[in-house]
Amino acid sequence: MKVKYNAPVTLTFALLSALVLILSQTLVRGLVSAWFTAGGKGSFSPGSIHGWITLFTHVAGHAGWNHLFSNFAFILLLGPILEESCGSRPLLVMIILTALVTGIFNVLFFRSSLLGASGVVFMMILLASFTNFSRGEIPLTFILVLVIYLGREFIYSFSTNNVSEFAHIAGGFCGSLFGFFRSGRMSRK
Repeated sequence: MKVKYNAPVTLTFALLSALVLILSQTLVRGLVSAWFTAGGKGSFSPGSIHGWITLFTHVAGHAGWNHLFSNFAFILLLGPILEESCGSRPLLVMIILTALVTGIFNVLFFRSSLLGASGVVFMMILLASFTNFSRGEIPLTFILVLVIYLGREFIYSFSTNNVSEFAHIAGGFCGSLFGFFRSGRMSRK
């Protein structure tokens, strides 16, 4: 038997995120805060290329190993399944769009900076709930996931913590949109 690089987007994303954290903790101190953290409201300058880059790269930066492991436990579980059903390129586009959407909303509405792939995690969770979607039907799994995961994040958003529940909600919204659009296309074929 041989080991197969079975989900190139998912695995590359995980390895890149781990490499960023390793470099930030060893050779390039402050790498995560400099290039892998999206600023909050008032800190974004539309004329700065750096600010635009971090709107995408924040999903590859993590505060520590526990943060990275908690995100990539889900991503490594769901990513290969989604990559097989959607394709590598479409999944990459969905990850990039989710990073951009969560980054832009954070810059527009929140003073705190944004760091980590949890928006992508919630995108994948909601997108995965569309696996058995048929025209004219809404999967009960989607409704339950929506209520459990996003409902919990909505409730937690009223507490004081260092978690961007809004990024989770925005990621879930992206996953829902991708799921509806993707399933609509699939049902027309």
